[in-house]
Amino acid sequence: MTKKPGGPSGRGKTEKLRSAKGRKKSSVQWLKRQLKDGYVAEAREQGLRSRAAFKLLELDDRFHFLKPGQSVVDLGAAPGGWTVVATERANAQGAGKGKKGMVVGIDLQEIDPVPGAVLIHHDFMEEDAPEMLKKALGGPADVVLSDMAASATGHAGTDHLRVIGLLEAAFEFACEVLRPGGAFVGKAFKGGTENELLLAMKKRFETVKHAKPPSSRKESAETYVVATGFRKQETPGD
Repeated sequence: MTKKPGGPSGRGKTEKLRSAKGRKKSSVQWLKRQLKDGYVAEAREQGLRSRAAFKLLELDDRFHFLKPGQSVVDLGAAPGGWTVVATERANAQGAGKGKKGMVVGIDLQEIDPVPGAVLIHHDFMEEDAPEMLKKALGGPADVVLSDMAASATGHAGTDHLRVIGLLEAAFEFACEVLRPGGAFVGKAFKGGTENELLLAMKKRFETVKHAKPPSSRKESAETYVVATGFRKQETPGD
């Protein structure tokens, strides 16, 4: 069973880089940070694939949107950290108590198999991606997760727009597949979502909040929007 660490443990502090020769300064700094990061060490010990898994654990422990028996979609699933957590909490393997759920993940990068999950190697931003996910789901979803992030350009304004663009696409997909009462969790940017997008979310969900999980690095501009209580929009004739 996956669990949160009690905070960075300091494991790995005694590890040393074998050689910095030939590496860019930024790469060396990143490697040193990884070796000193308690969440990275804890994720490795628990087989969680990435430290990002703790972000989902912390968000779910706070907002309680993952439950056994649910159908969950994981957008931008690679390397599988969130998928592993989702399969456990939705009981996608049928090994725990309660109903058996299912998890469908998608990413443009290949993902190593995760027991209990259906993984699609495809770009979510391609036109045919939503239909591929719907076919794999075979019905409505209870939760849509999105940890998608665009490659950083170094220009804050551009990076912000790219992240918001992914969040908007994920939100629109969530509105297509969620059953009433469902939840949406997506990566945003420092300062939260754009006003227009935030207003759209509030129209479709009972509660919309921003949260920065403890395991998210302090220097990171990322935050998450957690929307619960999905409202199915009525269409003419309903």
